[in-house]
Amino acid sequence: MIRRAPVPAVLVTVIVISLLSGCSHIFDRSFEDVPADLVPVFQAAAATYGVLTAAQLAAQARVESSFDPRAVSHAGARGMMQFLPTTWAQFGVDGSGDGLADPLEPRDAIPSAANYEAHLAKSLADLPGDRISLILAAYNAGPVAVRTAGGIPDFDETRAYVARVHDWAATYSDQL
Repeated sequence: MIRRAPVPAVLVTVIVISLLSGCSHIFDRSFEDVPADLVPVFQAAAATYGVLTAAQLAAQARVESSFDPRAVSHAGARGMMQFLPTTWAQFGVDGSGDGLADPLEPRDAIPSAANYEAHLAKSLADLPGDRISLILAAYNAGPVAVRTAGGIPDFDETRAYVARVHDWAATYSDQL
């Protein structure tokens, strides 16, 4: 005779496994919502630069910093969209209109990311493969790494980054 686990035990097991494997956003809607005040910023940046959708830009912010404008990485990347100082110096824009381009200000960082991705799209236009995945890989690993690899580099971090952004973009597509 085969003994079956009660349904609640099976459900608990699935939830625990999902949480441990990084799929917690499936069960916790409060962590997946884009901050309401930033929805129009993502939409405007997507419309202005025309490379990533608003949902894809929001997904990037989620993966980069969990929407934390004060985030700082071990490599020195700063802000919600995690700009290195050299990249910010070249691609940072004053999206807020206050006369200062600040990577810690989401209204500057979001359009700056879209601006940088428009540059990446042009610089990688001759490479084969999914355009958005190539741009995301270049945002994460750098355009030289993508060009050298002839596509998405075989870096675990970069491959996981691209997959996570695509996953979150699908989640955000209904909100944006």
